Amino acid sequence: MAGLSSRSAVAIHALAMLAHRRGGSLTSAEIADSLESNPVLVRRILGRLRDAHLVRSTEGRGGGWTLARTPRDITLYDAYAAVEGEQIFSRHPHPPSGACVVGRNIGDLLDAEFQNAERALEERLGRTTIAALLQQILTCENEAQDR
Repeated sequence: MAGLSSRSAVAIHALAMLAHRRGGSLTSAEIADSLESNPVLVRRILGRLRDAHLVRSTEGRGGGWTLARTPRDITLYDAYAAVEGEQIFSRHPHPPSGACVVGRNIGDLLDAEFQNAERALEERLGRTTIAALLQQILTCENEAQDR
């Protein structure tokens, strides 16, 4: 089973940083610093976000990355869909035995369960916008500073 990679988390982190910048641009190095990651990895993720029309890039001196849409118009699902190319759940790598009662019947049943789970994930991620996530981040920060 493949499963989710960290690409979604990196993409959402980058989008939240860009939303926090409020229209200003950030370089991939600045985003990578926040992630404590490699700028090359961040550029790859940002490239996928650009292909999905979620961010824009400007080359040259003073260039960087900006949001292509308002934070309230970008959902966590948008980020997920832009960077996660594969299904989360998949069948066995080899077809099970047709001589076994479980092997004969499990495939279609698992497909239905997996599709339902993926739809639930998509629906849940689609309910949260980058703007809402940024508001939660800032609330956490304010609460931490008040302690």
